[in-house]
Amino acid sequence: PADPPPLWSGPTGCCSSTYPAAPCKGRITVTKEDLACLGGGEFLNDVIIDFYLKYLLLEGVGGPVAERSHVFSSFFYKQLSRRRAAGENDIILAQKRHQRVKTWTRHVDIFTKDFLFVPVNQEAHWYLVVVCFPGLEKDQYEDFQSPTGELLSSDAFAVFSYLQVEWEVRRATPRRFTPDNMMSSNCRVPQQDNSSDCGLYLLQYAESFLQNPVVHFNLPLGLDNWFPRQLVRQKREEIRSLIMRMHRSQTVNSQSLKDVDLKYPIFQCVNKFALSDSIHNSYDL
Repeated sequence: PADPPPLWSGPTGCCSSTYPAAPCKGRITVTKEDLACLGGGEFLNDVIIDFYLKYLLLEGVGGPVAERSHVFSSFFYKQLSRRRAAGENDIILAQKRHQRVKTWTRHVDIFTKDFLFVPVNQEAHWYLVVVCFPGLEKDQYEDFQSPTGELLSSDAFAVFSYLQVEWEVRRATPRRFTPDNMMSSNCRVPQQDNSSDCGLYLLQYAESFLQNPVVHFNLPLGLDNWFPRQLVRQKREEIRSLIMRMHRSQTVNSQSLKDVDLKYPIFQCVNKFALSDSIHNSYDL
């Protein structure tokens, strides 16, 4: 048999792997530059974080828990936490924050989900926010998981304010999301012992939660022995191998399609006016 195509050849960022495959929406492209973040001692970037979280939800864990979960992009919290402008009160700030991300959930009602995952990067440090049962109007809990054991009040306010405005938009009724009616906890979880593995721990938190979600809330939550550290130590190579397998598969499939096109060329007549309308309608103008 022919030798497999070379993996990630060419200059940095030249070659890429896309997940999930077309025609799925929300595809993430991982380049050679992103792959380099999985080297020992490197800090994981947003692409790797978003890729693996999406993979966990679609394939890595799957099942009913994954179906009842929603993962936000790592850019979601960045938009929510932009600085307050001079003279803005809390109401105006909440509405502006929601305005920046309101289209991000236009195809999903997050209040029908059991768990929401929000990856957060602040001051070169990754941590995870998990919102549990956001649609319940009584006995609600918000589970904040942070490797440092700290959660600033600004973090909580950004998430609370977003949920409040999103509820009003979705349900057309007012509802308050505050620490008084939505309990929160800084979980005691396995923590990194260096300055570069926080992203790996974030991914392991999400994976362990999806495999066995926390549904009993005796605060404070003690998850010190949630998973062995060896799982995290193996994760760089695990994710790297996963991406390389996907890249090899996509490269082989792409070459197969090219071979078919060369053997069986297909010619189509396209009405130029219909094509123009199609291009125009593909954008929100």
